[in-house]
Amino acid sequence: MATQREKDAADYLKKHRIIELMDNLSSMLFFYRPENPREFLVEQLEQLKISQQSGVKGPNLFNNSNLDAVFGILDPSNQKYITFAQYKQALTTLGITDINECPEGVNEDRISHVTFKTEASQGLQRCSATYEQL
Repeated sequence: MATQREKDAADYLKKHRIIELMDNLSSMLFFYRPENPREFLVEQLEQLKISQQSGVKGPNLFNNSNLDAVFGILDPSNQKYITFAQYKQALTTLGITDINECPEGVNEDRISHVTFKTEASQGLQRCSATYEQL
């Protein structure tokens, strides 16, 4: 059984999303492999702070070209749309848990490239925002 101190520590980690923050920072370190990891981490934390204060996009692993590539894999015949099931699976695979269940095109089961990128970018931003909005 956990002691009160252990419960307090767990509550603190959860409240401040420390585990998610460390996961994101570690993932970026492994992905980018900067020459100066400490400087890189400071820069990422500074970007997070700016993002929190101003609402601008913060750091994450996926950029527009990565999202284009994901969409291209899902749309090999270049129809310019994917199904809702593909959309949902792709966002889940990218680590997005709070998926918009009613994106533009859902009624026709045709999620456009633009809608996919918008939803993915916003979802990734929410995932990487390991802070409370000011």
